Amino acid sequence: MALVPVFRFVLLFLLAVELELSWGNPEVRALMEVKAALDPEDRILSSWTYEGDPCRGDFEGVACNEHGKVANISLQGKGLTGCISPAVVGLKCLSGLYLHYNAISGKIPREIANLTELSDLYLNVNNLSGSIPVEVGTMTSLQGEFFSHPFLFLSGEEMRQKEKNSDLCYNQLTGSIPTQLGRLKNLSVLALQSNHLSGAIPASLGDLTQLTRLDLSFNRLFGSIPVKLAQIPQLTVLDVRNNSLSGNVPSGLRRLSEGFQYGSNKGLCGVGFALLGVCDSDDPLMPNKPEPFGPDSRGFRPQQIPESANLNSNCNASRCLNSPKSFSGTVIVGIVVVAVGVMVCGLFAFAWYRRRKQKIGSALEVSNSRCSTDQPKEMFRKSASPLISLEYSNGWDPLADGRSGVGFSQEVSQSFRFNLEEVECATQYFSEVNLLRKSNFAATYKGILRDGSIVAIKSINKTSCKTEEAEFLKGLKLLTLLHHENLVSLRGFCCSRGRGECFLVYDFVTNGSLSQYLDVKDNAQRVLDWPTRVSIIKGIAKGIHYLHGNRPNKPSIVHQNISAEKILIDQHFTPRLSGSGLHKLLADDVVFSTLKASAAMGYLAPEYTTVGRFTEKSDVYSFGVIIIQILTGKTNVTRFRPGPDSIKLEDTLDENLHGDFSKPEAAKLVGIAMICMSEMANQRPTMEAVLQQLSISC
Repeated sequence: MALVPVFRFVLLFLLAVELELSWGNPEVRALMEVKAALDPEDRILSSWTYEGDPCRGDFEGVACNEHGKVANISLQGKGLTGCISPAVVGLKCLSGLYLHYNAISGKIPREIANLTELSDLYLNVNNLSGSIPVEVGTMTSLQGEFFSHPFLFLSGEEMRQKEKNSDLCYNQLTGSIPTQLGRLKNLSVLALQSNHLSGAIPASLGDLTQLTRLDLSFNRLFGSIPVKLAQIPQLTVLDVRNNSLSGNVPSGLRRLSEGFQYGSNKGLCGVGFALLGVCDSDDPLMPNKPEPFGPDSRGFRPQQIPESANLNSNCNASRCLNSPKSFSGTVIVGIVVVAVGVMVCGLFAFAWYRRRKQKIGSALEVSNSRCSTDQPKEMFRKSASPLISLEYSNGWDPLADGRSGVGFSQEVSQSFRFNLEEVECATQYFSEVNLLRKSNFAATYKGILRDGSIVAIKSINKTSCKTEEAEFLKGLKLLTLLHHENLVSLRGFCCSRGRGECFLVYDFVTNGSLSQYLDVKDNAQRVLDWPTRVSIIKGIAKGIHYLHGNRPNKPSIVHQNISAEKILIDQHFTPRLSGSGLHKLLADDVVFSTLKASAAMGYLAPEYTTVGRFTEKSDVYSFGVIIIQILTGKTNVTRFRPGPDSIKLEDTLDENLHGDFSKPEAAKLVGIAMICMSEMANQRPTMEAVLQQLSISC
């Protein structure tokens, strides 16, 4: 009878569970719990709501895979100050978790190890504390980098400068390095520097055969350097500076040359290392003794204690005599608990079966227990393919073996290829400080490459790209073929399956967009003089003419979205047309959404609204609008349209010119603009004809 209340409680509990299962999206609930922990004040993740759809772009920084499951959370550099919620484990298909460059505190939840699809885990540059969960060692899917440190990896002088930067926030991880990390066979970089880790270096790290860089510097590690580390075949960098290491350094580390950093470890010795002395023959600290209670330790291990040893020093005679009775009582309680547990599991399984049976045939049913490999249901928008993988361990696969079928030569792919580390380093992990502009489908960051050149990096979510990989790669190849002084040049690209993003690296154009030189009132520096305006118009015409031209190494293309925002001005006030060919990468619905603003500003030719197609004459129309904007110095020029009424120059030209302009040139430019803006496409000139007119008269 005593068990009756227990069963009632179980039944009520299962009823509540079933009701919970029948309401809401479990991934949305998990995301909201993650939000509550990361952003308790709701300052940064306000776009995350229960009503939103993470696969529709409603959740900032969240991307889904082609099966409609959350695959990536990218919240680096957002200024988050909360902690990591164990609820993240509810995102079963999560493959990338990017929380670096924040101020997140607390411990790394052990539950994170249950994310069996997770391949990229970035937690560096935070205020995390506590020990590294040993369960991380079971995450065999980790294949890129495991970061828990506060620095970007730089070398030489760059690294020394970074160490002096007190503005960076530190993680404060404590405890020892789990030996289980040696199970992460696909790991290529393990960076744990600048924490408070103590204990010895586990010899098991020598089992990471794919490891190229191991950074354990600026911790509190002691003991010797395991010989097995010198036997890692791919290792090029080992940094153990500023610890309390001692003993003989394995001679095999000499092959790393400058890649082996060992300063500020007074107890180290060895032959062939410039800063180390020769070891004493009776040095008791040998490199084969890497960790206390490890495989090579001479100390006692817990399993070596005899089973007959009496370890209960508090056991008196009377209490020990009662042990059989206590044992039998424990057994009875255990049997009851097991029986109740079995019944609970059975009832839970029954409730789950009923719910699943009710949803048979529903097109919205997608299994939460694993990442589906079936074809996605039609009501989900078919996402782009995994695109190109530039993950650290396995490189660039579609172009390397020629599967793309779009003729990417090895020379082209090598010269335009960037890796993810370069892109992240250039933008300081996509810091908000470097954000230049953001749209519904892309974000553009300012960055500095390692050679010192300044670039603009456009990040595009893969769900905004072409569905078919071959089409995407074809568009990407086209971008590499566009080279002209009046176009913004593509420096390279990098697409990451793990992050679910593609990055386009362009030259940075210093003087902003043409729109910044329109509607100028109080800033005299933004007023363009007459020769500069004429030069900009000519430059834009040359850029469009180049795009329309059909050359042996470049097909003719239509820009489709010319506007003042898309025309950038460099340090010599040369116009550079941006976004050329970008529509070849993007999904059709994304291209359509980008045209809404252009339509509102009057850049789109009339025929687009009727037939929905672009031609070269569509670009000519947009060019005519741009000419009027430059001449008037105004953004809104909808009142200037071809018609029976002649346009007076004094009503057209920018008053900031104060009459300092050439009237014949101005009249000619207005005339070219009007004919370019003709309502009928067949009445508009070609860009070649426009360029000839500009060359003759201006």
